[in-house]
Amino acid sequence: MDEVAPGVFVATAELYLTTTTVVAGADGGCLVIDPAVTVAELDALASWLSARGLRPVAGWSTHPHWDHVLWSSSLGDVVRYATRRAVEVAARELPGLVSGMEEAAPGHDLALFARLAPLAAPEIPWRGPRATVLAHDAHAPGHGAVFLPDTGVLVAGDMCSDTEIPLLGMEAAETDPFGRYRHGLGVLADVPGVRVVVPGHGHVGDAAEFRRRVAADFGYLDAVQAGRDVADERLAAAAPWLLAEHDRQRALGY
Repeated sequence: MDEVAPGVFVATAELYLTTTTVVAGADGGCLVIDPAVTVAELDALASWLSARGLRPVAGWSTHPHWDHVLWSSSLGDVVRYATRRAVEVAARELPGLVSGMEEAAPGHDLALFARLAPLAAPEIPWRGPRATVLAHDAHAPGHGAVFLPDTGVLVAGDMCSDTEIPLLGMEAAETDPFGRYRHGLGVLADVPGVRVVVPGHGHVGDAAEFRRRVAADFGYLDAVQAGRDVADERLAAAAPWLLAEHDRQRALGY
């Protein structure tokens, strides 16, 4: 765990550099965002929290992909929120989510997997620092980033990564995946006072790095949509699966 701002901690898993964010609140309670990613790592998270006198009182899932809807009994029986659309998508696509989890990080408790409660309010209700939800449909339907205005921390979900290109997450009926992603990226770019960005996959960055990543993401979208060659450092050392996603996005013909 690294303390990236007062009372805000981030752990980074080996698999996909997946991040877990913990926000300390009142009376030892804490908000846990996207706990990841193996069974052992979730148990280690619970042990780390216990050793520091912290206990989860609420959870947040940034979007309905298998690696962001995990939980463990060792973290306690607490409400785990997501946007209303994310909850609907997770319920509809549950078999596929389970398959993805069991292939990459098996052994999670299926009774707790993707058990989410819809949140229609603009902030997560809990006794801790304000946690504002930034809902959009980039990368996945119902994506909900979280901004902590007291510390300037933006928990961006699967966006603003230094290791992954923008992944459009196209739905079958999607007619404008680039437009949808641009809108979501614009929602994040317009947040005032971002001092720390926490991507769902990758490394934590400061305010300048956040702006650099936003610009890089818009630049990637511009190049792919125009059919130009893409000069993006994230592709230089990309894993085969990421290169395949890049090729799939280029093939859209925009």
